[in-house]
Amino acid sequence: MKHKKKGKKLERDKDHRKALLANLVNSLLFHEEITTTEAKAKETVRFAEKMITLAKKNSLHSRRGVLRFLRNERVVSKLFEVIIPRYENRRGGYTQIVRLGYRKGDNALMCKVKLV
Repeated sequence: MKHKKKGKKLERDKDHRKALLANLVNSLLFHEEITTTEAKAKETVRFAEKMITLAKKNSLHSRRGVLRFLRNERVVSKLFEVIIPRYENRRGGYTQIVRLGYRKGDNALMCKVKLV
């Protein structure tokens, strides 16, 4: 049974999946917009929303928690100094998924994930 098990496995083992999602969230927060497949986009949004919500607390503990997942000082500092002031009065829904169409090679649905 799959009780209390959230998220897609994305056909990867745990360590590879965690690294993939951390890299996608890093890219999303640094470039503020990425293009990827629909399944990866949905998982990326889940973790990006969690990181932004955690960063909104703006404490040393939250900074270290975000740094533990993202592992990139430059992205973490951009998140705390540039992105968080934008979403100060917003209660959620920091990201948006826009479907672009199907990829030519394998017909996978491509999506653009961007910060609102």
